[in-house]
Amino acid sequence: MKVLVIGGGGREHALIWKLKQSPRVDKIWCAPGNGGMAAEAECLPADAANVPQFVALAGRLKPDLTVVGPELPLVHGIGDAFRQHGWAIVAPSQQAAQLEGSKIFAKQFLRRHGIPTAQMYGEFDRSQDAIAALARVDWPLVIKADGLCAGKGVFVAQDATSAEDFIRRMIDKNELGTGGKRLLLEETLVGDELSFILVADGQRYAPLVPTRDHKRVFEANRGPNTGGMGAYSTDELLSPNLRNHILNHIVEPTMRGLASEGILYQGFLYIGLMLTTSGPKVLEFNCRLGDPEAQAIAVRMDFDLAQVLAEVAAGILEPSRLRWKPGASVCVVIASGGYPGNFSTGKVIHGLTDAGQIKGVNVFHSGTLRQGDYLLTNGGRVLGVTAAASSLEEALSASYDAAAKIRFEGMHYRKDIGAQTGRVQTVGD
Repeated sequence: MKVLVIGGGGREHALIWKLKQSPRVDKIWCAPGNGGMAAEAECLPADAANVPQFVALAGRLKPDLTVVGPELPLVHGIGDAFRQHGWAIVAPSQQAAQLEGSKIFAKQFLRRHGIPTAQMYGEFDRSQDAIAALARVDWPLVIKADGLCAGKGVFVAQDATSAEDFIRRMIDKNELGTGGKRLLLEETLVGDELSFILVADGQRYAPLVPTRDHKRVFEANRGPNTGGMGAYSTDELLSPNLRNHILNHIVEPTMRGLASEGILYQGFLYIGLMLTTSGPKVLEFNCRLGDPEAQAIAVRMDFDLAQVLAEVAAGILEPSRLRWKPGASVCVVIASGGYPGNFSTGKVIHGLTDAGQIKGVNVFHSGTLRQGDYLLTNGGRVLGVTAAASSLEEALSASYDAAAKIRFEGMHYRKDIGAQTGRVQTVGD
């Protein structure tokens, strides 16, 4: 098999690392890739939003399978474009990708099909209407930009002053572009978050191992939201009863609802949950693997990923193929100074060889650039230091030991990834 992986972050590096282990795979391209992937895949320039460019690239390369990592090409219809040519691709349709591309579409879908989610106060495209609605909400309040905003479109407002400021910045000042021109107001859910990710072939689906990510930039969940500062996976995150409850009350209604609307879902589906005292509720959908959840998931895979994804693309998934290594995994994200705000790039990275020599550790690259013999920072999230071990404590120790060996100017990372290991007792638990 020759495989094309679309994307250039840590998620894609983890996918390439696992795909490369398959005896079926003899060639991997990555577009655009990054500096750390070059040893494992041939990196090609690409614009994530330019679907015609990817169609032309695939027409030239003729891959046997294409795997899409990030959301932009998905919401721009890459799945439909490739399938029109008869090319095998792991990607939901453009219609299905609205579950991520529009928070309002997703909320309306959840309500239509009776799937547990937060109460909605309203959707707005005029700032004055959204501000007037603040008189009818409970605090704190969640405000969500409707479209894609690179992880910056969700704000938890503690009071009317901060809510009004965010509303005006989104709608009137256009701070996040078209993605922030429509807003959704909803109640704040309290509990532990859980990333429940599955892969589907249009008819069948298979859940992946449970993960939990850490969105806030600083320890103890302080500071602004990011694309993700770390994640961990352990089977202890999910009791058998809770897993069955999620499957019966969230996953099954979601898949039936999609089918009833003529949407046969093919690809990864990320269901972000809040485990509340009244039961699990859906926070969001992503139409892809999470990042950094993908890194923590990949190192626990005990199956041929290329075979499974080829089956997904062909509509013949055999869920029993997905087997998992016992124990736990951790991904600690090392970020540039200033992230998620303004940050500088071009800093020389030291210590990668020493970090990679620690047992059970893989360092996946998110934002790096190779320049001669050096690797330089080239993004906000730079590296995902990932470890798998027989227990969460061992995985944490290995990951943090490796992170401590890495150095570049201004780098920072959270020291409490995996600290929230307790589960709240929820309905179905």
